Amino acid sequence: MDLQLGIRANLQQFLHQLLQVLLVGLTIGMLRTVVPALAEAEFGVPKNSFVLLSAFVVAFGVVKGVMNFVAGRLSERLGRKRVLLIGWMVALPIPPMVWYAPDWNWIVLATLLLGINQGLTWSMTQTAKLDITRLDERGLTIGLNEFAGYLGVALAGIVTAYLAALLGARVGLLVFGLTVIGLALLLTQFRVKDTLPWARAEAARHPQGAAPQPRPRYPRQLSARPGSWEIFALMSWRDRRLAAICQAGLVEKFVDALVWVFYPLFLYRQGVSLPNVGWIIGIYGFVWGGSQLFTGRLSDHIGRHRPNVWGMWICGAGVALMLLGHGVAWWSLSAAISGFGMALLYPNLSAAVADISHPAWRGSAIGIYRFWRDLGYAIGALGLGLAAHFSGQMEAAFCFVALAMFASGALLAWFGEETHPRLNPSPIP
Repeated sequence: MDLQLGIRANLQQFLHQLLQVLLVGLTIGMLRTVVPALAEAEFGVPKNSFVLLSAFVVAFGVVKGVMNFVAGRLSERLGRKRVLLIGWMVALPIPPMVWYAPDWNWIVLATLLLGINQGLTWSMTQTAKLDITRLDERGLTIGLNEFAGYLGVALAGIVTAYLAALLGARVGLLVFGLTVIGLALLLTQFRVKDTLPWARAEAARHPQGAAPQPRPRYPRQLSARPGSWEIFALMSWRDRRLAAICQAGLVEKFVDALVWVFYPLFLYRQGVSLPNVGWIIGIYGFVWGGSQLFTGRLSDHIGRHRPNVWGMWICGAGVALMLLGHGVAWWSLSAAISGFGMALLYPNLSAAVADISHPAWRGSAIGIYRFWRDLGYAIGALGLGLAAHFSGQMEAAFCFVALAMFASGALLAWFGEETHPRLNPSPIP
């Protein structure tokens, strides 16, 4: 059977994968507004215990980072669909655990399971869509993937805020979570196809050194059949371009950790109602998700490098602006600026990795990039928690994240390069 590449040729499966990532976003989004805002009142976290409050995101980041790496390797052995299904099965206990939780330790444990779920499911939805689309659609593909996911994150934050006000935090999260996860399991089992055969067919058509022109600038430091450690070393330090992308991915997660841990608490302490907290954080997610419909496609035309660098700096500026004004309108604008910066960098860092990763080991490369990127949740949450703890001010965490984004963007500008094969093709025949 001839397995064609392209969104149009695989439209039905592409849409099923978009629905899957929407459900993935809804799953993580249910813990991003209500749980941090009500950590003191509902789950017994002492006031100003910034490091303890950050603990659940630290746990999430470590586990999700590791699972991204594991998911990439597993998907090349078991197939994409099986890994996706395992990820959804792991998520089933999360809503009952949050509903029952007698203390904050249960929230941390539930977040560990969420990290496993997100590492397996979000990795597979992205990898599966890259398997079935063409090289010139890669920016659009990842843009649509992240649009659907962060649309889900934003919607879940708003819906769960209203459900918490209506039913109580625990019951609202239980009802929402079981509905989303149950639907995802059914759709995965009966509607999703395994896309690994497309990746294998592409690798067979274009073996190492024989890809069509314009030829991507694949790294030349690898053996014919690279192992996990060889690919990990290449991504992390041996290839300067990939290492620059990985460090940028890691640092940009500092922003999302800040939005997850401290934005709800910061706004709630400023007297903003829980539904309005949900809307402000939702604007961040809506702008991030919606703008990727444009920014992913934009990078297919102008390249990945400039949107990535500018995205880092714009996102950091949005974080800094949160402290420079007051009121729902100002905080909404600041959140929107951070969301737009994220939209510029988020799909295009992944697209840059995909550009210069050979189809034979692309799944592993994406998994390793996502390992470093989501480890940023843990490092960022720990860093901003310590910054707030030692200064005694939550605002110090905002300064820490803004400065990190500006510095990381400068490093990416210095060590990175354009990866789009049409704009910077390999000179080697």
